[in-house]
Amino acid sequence: MKAAVIVFPGSNCDRDVAVALEQSNGRKPVMLWHRDTALPPDLDIVVVPGGFSHGDYLRSGAMAAHAPIMRAVKARALAGLPVLGICNGFQILTEAGLLPGVLMRNEGLRFLCRDVFLRVDGADSLFTEHYVQGAVIRLPIAHHDGNYFIDDAGYKALCDNEQVAFRYCTSEGETTPNANPNGSHDNIAGVFSRDRRILGLMPHPERLADSRLGGTDGRPLFEALVEALS
Repeated sequence: MKAAVIVFPGSNCDRDVAVALEQSNGRKPVMLWHRDTALPPDLDIVVVPGGFSHGDYLRSGAMAAHAPIMRAVKARALAGLPVLGICNGFQILTEAGLLPGVLMRNEGLRFLCRDVFLRVDGADSLFTEHYVQGAVIRLPIAHHDGNYFIDDAGYKALCDNEQVAFRYCTSEGETTPNANPNGSHDNIAGVFSRDRRILGLMPHPERLADSRLGGTDGRPLFEALVEALS
């Protein structure tokens, strides 16, 4: 599997996700700077990592969505290239129009950095097929603008097309208000594109993909990608 990781000024999880990809794949990903204008022709997947691209000025991800490299990413994504966006990467993908909805300020207006429980609500994708539908996993969050919002028509389309990938939940899998760290609509933590070849999520699977980091609940996502795309 040949992967690329996009790097913006302010990215801070690009190396983390590169390590997780290499550990699962045995191959270093290509690191692409935001001013690059083209993707390698034989690429299998693009990852847009977490961080604070351009300092989160204007809106989180708004400036990065118009970077030269994102024009290439968008064109290839619309042609079927898989794309994974994590945290700030999720924000960038919504700002670029590749995923529905928007990410707003957390309901409590505070930066959140802690582990959360997630329920796997979409296990039938190339990203999530190593998880069991309905399983509860633990991943860390680290964001100030993770409050996922979508209007009623958009939410209905998400549900009708089964595009919700993950929801914040209790350790028992219940999607209660108390289990929702940021006020996201219906506890949504991650969504797919309609063709399920693009995934954006606020929690960080790369930060729990190695037992030395305190857990491996993120590893199945990277292993699923290797199996599907190699």
